[in-house]
Amino acid sequence: MLAIIRTSLLSLRRDRPALALSFLVPIAFFTIFAVIFGSRKDTMPRINVIVVDEDQSQASQALLKGLAAEGSLRVKLHPDATKKGEQSANYTAATAEAAVKGGEVSTALIIHKGFGVDPISFGPAKSGPAAVEMLSDSSDPIAPQMLAGLLQKTAFTALGPSMAEKGWQSFETYAGGFTPEQRVRVEASLKAMREHPNDPNAQAQTLAGPATAGGGGMMIAVDNRTITGETKDKPILSFYAAAVGVMFLLFTSTGAAGALLEEAESGTLDRVLSTRITMTRLLTGKLTYNLLLAFTQLTLMFLWAWLVFQVDLPHHLAGFVVMGLSTAFAVASFGILLASFCHTRSQLGSISTLLVLMMSSIGGSMFPRYLMPAAMQKAGLFTINAWAIDGFQKVFWYDQPVTELWPQVGVLLAIGVGLFLVARRFARRWEAV
Repeated sequence: MLAIIRTSLLSLRRDRPALALSFLVPIAFFTIFAVIFGSRKDTMPRINVIVVDEDQSQASQALLKGLAAEGSLRVKLHPDATKKGEQSANYTAATAEAAVKGGEVSTALIIHKGFGVDPISFGPAKSGPAAVEMLSDSSDPIAPQMLAGLLQKTAFTALGPSMAEKGWQSFETYAGGFTPEQRVRVEASLKAMREHPNDPNAQAQTLAGPATAGGGGMMIAVDNRTITGETKDKPILSFYAAAVGVMFLLFTSTGAAGALLEEAESGTLDRVLSTRITMTRLLTGKLTYNLLLAFTQLTLMFLWAWLVFQVDLPHHLAGFVVMGLSTAFAVASFGILLASFCHTRSQLGSISTLLVLMMSSIGGSMFPRYLMPAAMQKAGLFTINAWAIDGFQKVFWYDQPVTELWPQVGVLLAIGVGLFLVARRFARRWEAV
């Protein structure tokens, strides 16, 4: 028995990929998910929110300043500069809505004209549209809820004088009038708060009364309008089809490319290379086969999603074909690279399992990237999964035309070409000297 154990340990030690798969993969996955969930401070990334101030009043500017100071928000007043030192024009209501529809941000706030006249709403809600409008993307259900809560929190701290005055007015309306002495004290408190807006003691004393005078509603009335996903039938399923599909395409591609290793071990590869075919043509043929196999697998998955779960494939067919072929090319090149790098089928299985699972966890196939910390989201951009999922989201969720897919398609094609060139370099070991 001791001899058997010793022999098995020596065999495991010589098979380094298997050794890594046994001990390094659990540690790697623990590290990834510990980074995502382990730190309470960094678990929820900052929310990008566009703010359009159409009112330009003292109250709207105070609210905007308070939102910008909120650590959980990243307020954007204008698009990112396209050139160094050049600042774009501020967002308007129309451009902010287009940014949310295009998937640039999940939320936008529009402060309409008239907000500064009556920013705080205690008591029963008024009829008519609210002075603040929130635009949201339903593919990210967390961001709008967090922004709504942070907006009310900011109103409490940034609009102290307005809230105190409105609160005392509501208190007088619903609780009865003030005596002359009480009115004098209220006016003195409000005056002190206007003169010292940053004095916490003055604010606390003034807000002590009206804080309990409201009707339990929001301090700022907000109209929440969801502008993406409202008319779609189960659109989130397209995300899961793409996320799961890309992960299994990577497994399938590496498995299919492993035929190179089997041919090398059996001597078939030497006989093929002794003919007029070159290694470049051979790898190109293998790449084409893997591409067609991956695209067929992805097509069957989306056809099943369409027939069984009503994913709207017919109306997005052009975008699906473009993204499907680009993704299939990238994963096919990935499989060829691993097959050219590894020396045995066992090594290929171990290394591919390690890489595919890590890429899938970071790239969004196992967990949505928008819920990851900012550093993890950036790390996901080094994976095929992230670019493929983003492209399919553009097609099925945001209904964007094929011309808007150029960033994702360009990166996937560049990955495919780069990986194939590296694979060709590794495959030189099979060529006759």
